[in-house]
Amino acid sequence: MPSFDVTAECDLQEVRNAVDQANREIGTRFDFKGVDARFELADGMVRMHAEQEFQLQQMLDILRQKLVKRGVDLAALDVGEPITTLNAARQEIGLKQGIDADSAKRMIKAIKGAKLKVQAQIQGDQLRVTGKKRDDLQQAISLLKSENWQLPLAFNNFRD
Repeated sequence: MPSFDVTAECDLQEVRNAVDQANREIGTRFDFKGVDARFELADGMVRMHAEQEFQLQQMLDILRQKLVKRGVDLAALDVGEPITTLNAARQEIGLKQGIDADSAKRMIKAIKGAKLKVQAQIQGDQLRVTGKKRDDLQQAISLLKSENWQLPLAFNNFRD
């Protein structure tokens, strides 16, 4: 019986490369001259450190540009609120890995609502969709691609 898996993950190596490139660009930009601004990547989080909050916004734009150039989907970013003190500001950006249970349930509901002849089931942090015909599975893929799930969806492990 044909099936495929729906996963939500970003390539951490590409994220690391984008963070390194963003750090290099901040070191060479004139508006960050003499400013303690940097990116750190640890535990699936990107932490931005700067002296003021508006610098964090500029840094976020730089990071987004670098991620897009490296082919990382921006839906994988979970941007937190900036935390400011008198002389420093910081912000954390989470990287979404895997499909959470609520999103998986909404995907299953959308597939069932479209009345496609496929079955979807949650398997850990991914979703497995099975059906009798390959065409039905392709319709399910196009249905999932057409909606905005706020996740970097990837369709892999397609078996006939």
